[in-house]
Amino acid sequence: MTDMTETTASPSRRTFLKSVSATAATLMAAKALLPSGAFAQGAGPEVTGCTLGYIALTDSAPLIIALEKGMYEKYGLTDMRIEKQASWGATRDNMALGAASGGIDGGHILRPKAHLYASGSVMQNNQPLPMYTLLSLNEDCQGLSVAQEYADIGVGLDSSPLKEAFAAKRAAGAEPTAAMTFPGGTHDLWLRYWLAAGGLVPNEDVSVIVVPPPQMVANMRIGNMDAFCVGEPWNEQLVNQGIGFTAATTGEVWFKHPEKILGMRAQWVDENPNAAKALLMAVMEAQQWCEAMENKEEMAQIIGRRQWYNVPVEDIIGRIRGDINYGNGRIETGTDLAMKFWGENGETSYPWKSLDTWFMTENIRWGYFPSDTDVKALVDQTNRSDLWLDAARELGIDTSGFGDSRGVETFFDGKVFDPADPQAYLDSLDIKSMA
Repeated sequence: MTDMTETTASPSRRTFLKSVSATAATLMAAKALLPSGAFAQGAGPEVTGCTLGYIALTDSAPLIIALEKGMYEKYGLTDMRIEKQASWGATRDNMALGAASGGIDGGHILRPKAHLYASGSVMQNNQPLPMYTLLSLNEDCQGLSVAQEYADIGVGLDSSPLKEAFAAKRAAGAEPTAAMTFPGGTHDLWLRYWLAAGGLVPNEDVSVIVVPPPQMVANMRIGNMDAFCVGEPWNEQLVNQGIGFTAATTGEVWFKHPEKILGMRAQWVDENPNAAKALLMAVMEAQQWCEAMENKEEMAQIIGRRQWYNVPVEDIIGRIRGDINYGNGRIETGTDLAMKFWGENGETSYPWKSLDTWFMTENIRWGYFPSDTDVKALVDQTNRSDLWLDAARELGIDTSGFGDSRGVETFFDGKVFDPADPQAYLDSLDIKSMA
């Protein structure tokens, strides 16, 4: 594996992009909407808005709340469009099109997608799509769910009881199946990590398939899979409908793990730097609103509406508060496993480069990237933590504690990831399928 240890910024990012072009129109009227401060006194956003995509998953809430609460308008973005996507595959295709061609400029995406798009590895004809990670939308609160028929075998954070159960199913002539949402995405990686930690080899002991998030519950109801990994509210809905149970939340696998991002086409950001800053500020303010416990009920009511998720509030509210009904007789209330949107000072929102390095390393583990991938170069090309810091300073946030690395990460099975030595992490893993 090539040079994954350094995390300083690199000018090579620009070689990945088209030249920055100046936008002719400046929205003078928007200045009146802007907050006081340097940003308000400077040039307003170059455009009135953009088109963002989202999947019906609770971690897209800040993008919706920013619209519903007028936060985009506050920062001069008066023409924002937040559009539901049918699947992560549809999101990819619409991102490739761009809003000018009927697609989207960016939005709520799985964190590794910035690398997968930018490298071209999942794009049509392997054509790279330059992308930026602007911020991390959330931490924790995804689920590893299992069909009700396995409720009595003792599977939980330890997945190993499934090995014998799946072997028995295969011996009976049926194929055990586990679903995730996009190859190389976060849910794929959580599912594979959890299975492998219990001694199960993905695609040998259990077939791994792709199912869009909103279709997970319906597919388990009709017996199309034995287990799945997806974000909320679908795990909670599964439990509420008595179809399956939560073996573990992903926060138990890796506490305060990163999940979705606000990812944008690099061309849009480079052509509209003031609008990009305004977008960041609006979403960061929405993240702070979503983080406040007193806003959880209202948040669930808003995002549950027909035009957004079309999901009952009771399928959303528990886990965003940290109340988890696992569905197998175990109920925990007031846990620290609630979805996190901001943290104490924005540390949840900040796009740490070291976390991107883990996702790249884990995707090498499973063969989605070759082992000689220049991880540092791809992280530097996609991660725009510098833009987050600029927006944070405009919002009066203390940025002195932010750098490239969040430090050493520890997982539930005792494995350790040191971003300064990713190869040591790979060497410690018994189950992998590196290309």
